[in-house]
Amino acid sequence: MIVLSIDTCDWRGSVAVLEDDVVLAVLLHETNEEYSSWLLPTVSAVLRKAGLEMGDVGGYAVAAGPGSFTGVRVGLTSVKAWAEVYGRPVGAVSRLEAFAAEASRKSKYVAAFVDAQRGQVFGALYRQDGSGLVNISEEMVIAPREFLRTAVELANAENITWVSPDAHLLTGEDAWREREKQGESIEQISATQAGTLGRIGLRRLKEGKTTDALRLEANYVRRSDAEILWKGGAGHGH
Repeated sequence: MIVLSIDTCDWRGSVAVLEDDVVLAVLLHETNEEYSSWLLPTVSAVLRKAGLEMGDVGGYAVAAGPGSFTGVRVGLTSVKAWAEVYGRPVGAVSRLEAFAAEASRKSKYVAAFVDAQRGQVFGALYRQDGSGLVNISEEMVIAPREFLRTAVELANAENITWVSPDAHLLTGEDAWREREKQGESIEQISATQAGTLGRIGLRRLKEGKTTDALRLEANYVRRSDAEILWKGGAGHGH
């Protein structure tokens, strides 16, 4: 199956096209250009690079968040439109799950996090079992030290494999020293996730765990400033 994979969750986005598990082509968002104008030409370019057209695509994988409102919305809106026009299924994937899937060490628990700006991280804890990753926490937007504390509590103080493209956000915390004493470290991974997202999305598509265009929703985790102000809820949660 040919899968088109889209990640527009933050400024380090990417687009890839895969044939089954093999990445045929990938292009990165390496400029300050808005995704609203960058995405469509880049999708055309990555398909052209792979010698394909949109009609050849059998399904879509898309990062449904967490991330910036504008970026996530552009990615999902585009995939929704293609899914309707071409009648193809969509595999929606958490970007945090893609990060967790990159873990090279295989401890029971994997904690994935990424910069959420404003002194916070997006984070989640997963349990590894024979069939893959199981999310055992709600995805959260939280101060790094609080994410560290929460993950340790959820893992019942068992060893955790930590993965992130923004490892420094946790290693700079005093509480991290205790984890280092237990032999833990943070795997610094690439923020370019379209390839990994595509593989996870492909698995969902083959298992029939798909989302149609009408039900495809973003997982922003943090409410938008506009929504917070409109509800008069500034400072009351995320």
